[in-house]
Amino acid sequence: MKSLLATLALTTALTMPGLAMARPVTLTTTLNSYGGDGAYLAFYVTDTAGDYVGSLWMAGGKSKYYKHLTDWDRATGGSTAEINGITGASVGSGRTLEITLDLADALFDAGYTLHIDAAVEDMRDSPNEVAVPLTTAGAGTPVNGRRYVANFTYDM
Repeated sequence: MKSLLATLALTTALTMPGLAMARPVTLTTTLNSYGGDGAYLAFYVTDTAGDYVGSLWMAGGKSKYYKHLTDWDRATGGSTAEINGITGASVGSGRTLEITLDLADALFDAGYTLHIDAAVEDMRDSPNEVAVPLTTAGAGTPVNGRRYVANFTYDM
């Protein structure tokens, strides 16, 4: 039940006014020019205790590679049910991925953290490539990744 409610809060605004408000948030991820194949990226949220809350987006279409998104895989048990309907193509070296999602207002300024795991075929995996607290003050502030992500921002 907790997982279902968390998923609803993460990806949609409930239709009943007053129960939950959501806002469009644009996630912009620019990759370094690393010279390899397209990167798989998992965007997910954890709570104040570091526990997995839900997945926001998965860039990369072949599920056999999801195990290389190691922190996401560990948190979800590799369950593709966590990403049904929220996947896109892998992201090429030096390219930018921009997605806009409706995120619940309750996720901001409440201790939640957005994480990005990254993996590229025949290259090192990069769990927790980016970890950024979801705060209204942090919107628009670029955050550098550890290996494949040149920078990441979220805008509201």
